[in-house]
Amino acid sequence: MKLKQSFWTNVLTRIGDWWKKSMVAMIVVTLSISLCGATWNQISTESVLISVLAQGNAITDPDSILRYALPIDNEPIRKVQGAIEDISNHLRGKRWPPIVKDIRDASFVLTLRREQIIEGVPGDRQPQAEIILDNIKTGITELQEAAENKDKEEVTLKRQAILDEIGEVEALMVKGFPFEVPDEYANLPQLKGRATVAIETTKGNLTVVVDGYNAPVNAGNFVDLVQRGFYDGLPFMDSEGSFAIQTGDPPGEEEGFIDPETGEYRAIPIEVLVKGDSEPIYEFTLEDVGIYLPDLALPFNAYGTVALARPSLDPNGGSSQFFFFKFDSELTPPGFNLMDGRYSVFGYLVEGKDVLEVLTDKDKIISAQVIDGLDNLIEPQQS
Repeated sequence: MKLKQSFWTNVLTRIGDWWKKSMVAMIVVTLSISLCGATWNQISTESVLISVLAQGNAITDPDSILRYALPIDNEPIRKVQGAIEDISNHLRGKRWPPIVKDIRDASFVLTLRREQIIEGVPGDRQPQAEIILDNIKTGITELQEAAENKDKEEVTLKRQAILDEIGEVEALMVKGFPFEVPDEYANLPQLKGRATVAIETTKGNLTVVVDGYNAPVNAGNFVDLVQRGFYDGLPFMDSEGSFAIQTGDPPGEEEGFIDPETGEYRAIPIEVLVKGDSEPIYEFTLEDVGIYLPDLALPFNAYGTVALARPSLDPNGGSSQFFFFKFDSELTPPGFNLMDGRYSVFGYLVEGKDVLEVLTDKDKIISAQVIDGLDNLIEPQQS
């Protein structure tokens, strides 16, 4: 019989603390999240009245979250990125004047501060960055023309192409790995960078970007298991509230991966990086250390957020089971999501949203493979 515990038991007993630490905005939140792989992370439906100061304008686009999560510090490129991303806030309502202003702002920064952008790229990569910046400049000119013509479809396409190239420049800026992973996790695989995983399911294909810059242990564990073929053939387990779909539960009585080298269950610690911190917090939920409404490098803001499942009362008991979080704007709004800081996010779905939407417990993973970034995986040294 699999472990069956209610994560919300602990959460609800601490609602009083949330109320004391909050200031305004009475929000009624109905949360029905059941990350149950037959038995894990069983979360009951509760209607909770919580007083909080929720964060506004949270980013929900997974590609944008991943761009901002890169360990770089270059204000000009971030300004260009912010201006181009802001276009989407006005595009739905066809508010063309602020769209044109965003484009002009991006063009202005790119022209006047190009040298500072290039200085943020290591010398051997600067020629490549120069080429991409030329492409971005051309793209912005074309974007401005599309905006002046009020061509919504063309603006959407040009905007996305420019953001992809901005992401390429920002990736070139990354200089090494941003922190030292604690020695006690040297026995676990670590992803020192990013990887892309293609998952074939019985309903179609999913593409996940796995972020080792901000969650190297959890990301490394996942990529290692993908590389081993561990997930091939495993079924999905739907949640009763349809807020998540989980997989990774191996056949038999074991609830996770048994390392063939040691014969032991591979337990993975919770790993959460708060923006501004030099390294992730390990072993404790953020609530346990007194951090509420955190601004995280990898938040549960996007549909298809990928996180490690775990026994509800053991933040360090996860192993192979993981889940796709199906973001719901009404019940789990970004900036006010009680999942943040309680589970380790290590990646995002970047392609296949239509497939994720229709997956059920009748489906399974046919195969999963690393299609990019495998060289960033550092396997543990065997003693």
